[in-house]
Amino acid sequence: MQFLVLPGDGIGPEIVAAAVDVLEAANQKFGLDLHFTYEDIGFASLEKHGTTLREDVLQGARRFDGILLGTQSHADYPPPEQGGRNISGAFRVGLDLYANVRPARTRPFLPSNLSAGKTMDLVIMREATEGFYPDRNMSRGWGEMMPSPDMAISVRKITRHCSERIARRAFELAVKRKKKVTAIHKANSFHMTDGLFLECARKVAAEFPAVAFNDLLVDASTAHLVRNPEQFDVLVAENFYGDILSDLASELSGSLGLAGSIMAGDQLCCAQAQHGSAPDIQGQDKANPTSMILSAAMLLEWLGEHRQLAAYRHAGAALHAAVEATLANPDMRTPDLKGSVGTKAFGAAVTAHIRAQQ
Repeated sequence: MQFLVLPGDGIGPEIVAAAVDVLEAANQKFGLDLHFTYEDIGFASLEKHGTTLREDVLQGARRFDGILLGTQSHADYPPPEQGGRNISGAFRVGLDLYANVRPARTRPFLPSNLSAGKTMDLVIMREATEGFYPDRNMSRGWGEMMPSPDMAISVRKITRHCSERIARRAFELAVKRKKKVTAIHKANSFHMTDGLFLECARKVAAEFPAVAFNDLLVDASTAHLVRNPEQFDVLVAENFYGDILSDLASELSGSLGLAGSIMAGDQLCCAQAQHGSAPDIQGQDKANPTSMILSAAMLLEWLGEHRQLAAYRHAGAALHAAVEATLANPDMRTPDLKGSVGTKAFGAAVTAHIRAQQ
C-alpha cells in the first residue's frame, strides 16, 4: 500500500512525522505493507519550485492508495498568480475529495469547553468542492472580483450533484451511528442556493426511512452546539458552514488538536488534521499530534471499508484506542491540554500502546 506524505508548513512536519511513526508501528503489528513517498508542498515547495503545489504532485497523488497532508499557512502565501496555491482546495477539487469528514467528541477524562455535565459525540459532513470559496466555484477564473476599488463581490456555487452526494454520505454514516442527520442551511435568506442544498438533503432523506432527519438554520445551530450538543449525530453542511461549525465543535470538545479529519472521494482518501499550521510553536516540540494521528486512523478505516481489508479496519481501531489510552494519562498531555509533553514523546507513547495491544 503506497502512501503519499506531504509534511507542509509550520507544525505540519512535526505532527506528520509523529503520525508516520505511529503508522509504522501499526504496519509492523498488522502487516499492512505500507510504503511512504515524500514530496514538498507549501513554503518548501515555493522556495524550490516557485509554487506551493506543483501540478505533477497533485496529479501524481492519484497513483497512491492514501495521502497524509500536513498543515498549510495559506494566509501567509503570496497571491495565486505568484505561486501561492491553496493546497487543500486544489486537492479537494482536483482529486474530487468532496467529503470532508470531521468528528468531534468529548472525553470523560479530559476537560471540555462545554457546560458542566454536557457531552458531545457528532460528525460534521462538510461538502468541500464548491460553496463560498473563490478557488473552487468557477471552471475558469476566480470567484471573487472587484469592479471598483471600493466594491468587492464574491460568488457562491451550489449544485444538485454535489449536494445530493454529500447528503448521501451523511445518511450512510448515520446508519452506522445514532441514525440521525441534521442539515445545516440558511434557506430563509439564501433562497436559491441554500434552498437547493436543503431540497437535495430532503430528497436523500426519503431514501433512508430508518434515519431521523431535521434541518436547522446555521446561526441557530451554533447556539444549539453550545447549549445542547447531545442532540446531534451527523450534521451535513455546505462548505462554508461546515468549516465554521467543525472548528466550533472541536474547540468545544476541549481543543482543536483533538479531532481527526479526512477528505474523501469515491476512490481516494486524504488524512488531514483539522487545525492550522500554528507557526508560533513551529519547531518547538509543543504541537499536539492527536488530530493528525486520528486522521491517519480514519484513513486506515476508510481503506479497510472501501477495499474490504480487515487488517486496515483493525489497525485503525488500534490507533484510536492507543490515542485514547495516551490521552487518559494526565502525565502524557501536550501544552494545549495543560500538559508539558512534547510532540515526539506523545507520538512515542501512542506507538508504545499500539505495540503493547494484544
